[in-house]
Amino acid sequence: MKDIKFYKLVVFVNSLVPLGLLLWDWRRGSLGANPLDFITRTTGTMTLVFLMLTLAITPLRKLTSVQWLVRLRRMLGLYAFFYGLLHLLTYVWFDKSFGFTAIAQDVWRRPFIAIGMLAFSLMVPLAVTSTDRMIKQLGGKRWQKLHKLIYVTAIAGVLHFYLLVKSDTRKPIIFAVVLAVLLGYRVFTAYSKRLKAKPLSLTQQAPPS
Repeated sequence: MKDIKFYKLVVFVNSLVPLGLLLWDWRRGSLGANPLDFITRTTGTMTLVFLMLTLAITPLRKLTSVQWLVRLRRMLGLYAFFYGLLHLLTYVWFDKSFGFTAIAQDVWRRPFIAIGMLAFSLMVPLAVTSTDRMIKQLGGKRWQKLHKLIYVTAIAGVLHFYLLVKSDTRKPIIFAVVLAVLLGYRVFTAYSKRLKAKPLSLTQQAPPS
């Protein structure tokens, strides 16, 4: 397989650019009238961007036959978790000052927060099991089944974003459309495989004439 160390480095560095720009704007005091809201929305948006990029790897690999793309998927998934963690910390630390009673009340009263918490919770086992060692311990099939949680995570994340915004829903709708395409591709390919497998199984089962 192609040596992709350079491409991994490019992805690694560029994935930190949004954080770098955020820190730069914070240092200059250019985060607007509500810095907390700006940071929360930025980190949440980047979480969804990296979730979509992670889900896009498989279709791109199959459509372009560029097999080494799969080796970037884990890094992109970890960046989704990283920005999701920053998003959560912004809320828990700066907004609620680790007031867990207030957080629990928020989760109970505001559904979009509960859905966001669910989305992040589902990312935790994905991040924990992202190492080669964990893949070996779980076994390939079990690992793949576990990592299908990313579909639920992405759906919950988009729904969280949609319920969060009050008027301008254009961005969450764009994410929803992108996600629908990425998941629709998987449903289509799975259905196509079943259709191809059926004639073969019928041929194998048919008695000799």
